[in-house]
Amino acid sequence: MTIDTDEVRPAQQRPTVVLVHGAFAESASWNGVIEQLRSDDFPVIAAANPLRSLRHDALQLRSVLDQVSGPIVLVGHSYGGSVMSVAADGHPGVRALVYVGSFLLEEGESTGELAGRFPGKALGSALDPVPVPDGNGGTVTDLYIRPEEFRQVFAADVPSEVAELMIATQRPITSEALEEKATAAAWRTIPSWTLVTRQDLAVPAEAQAFMAQRAHSTVVEVDASHAVAVSRPGVVAGLIAEAARATAG
Repeated sequence: MTIDTDEVRPAQQRPTVVLVHGAFAESASWNGVIEQLRSDDFPVIAAANPLRSLRHDALQLRSVLDQVSGPIVLVGHSYGGSVMSVAADGHPGVRALVYVGSFLLEEGESTGELAGRFPGKALGSALDPVPVPDGNGGTVTDLYIRPEEFRQVFAADVPSEVAELMIATQRPITSEALEEKATAAAWRTIPSWTLVTRQDLAVPAEAQAFMAQRAHSTVVEVDASHAVAVSRPGVVAGLIAEAARATAG
């Protein structure tokens, strides 16, 4: 898929694309996507996702959305989709939601619950739990992917030298964030697009397809790992541009 933005709107009227990374990644994981979107004059923000708590992560993202003037195409990868479904609920600027190898939670569901509902997930057994202080006298559990298993379960189609950088920069997520239940489902009122990653061992393709169908999302499938934004940035950027075209005006 290639980016075709001739039918979007003049460059100065293009929506701002806000990108939300998921667990075990960071904002730079969108670099290839950002490069392609900016070449077509899309304003782009890669938001920092704290990965601490679904509620607080959503509040952080909501504050980013509130600072954007004009229409927004909101894009989430993996747990980033859980966050954006809560953060975008009722937001007047968000015109489209794009889920990339992602979760489309219903109210009352958790990310961990949906991840474990379907076969094909290899991520759970590859995680290394690390207790850390929560700042209030207690502890929370940070989850990392063990370095020796990272590429296989997260980025199998990414060059080894790039995967090594991703291992060194992976961001942990708390187990509490994965267990926290969603309080909103923005896809009920905002049009959505879903990129299903067929070779995904972190969020099984069957789970992605189920959630997308339930949300009446427009679905595109690609043979890619969970790290599709790194391995196939053109496909991701193309779907974002499609969502922008469809919701222009």
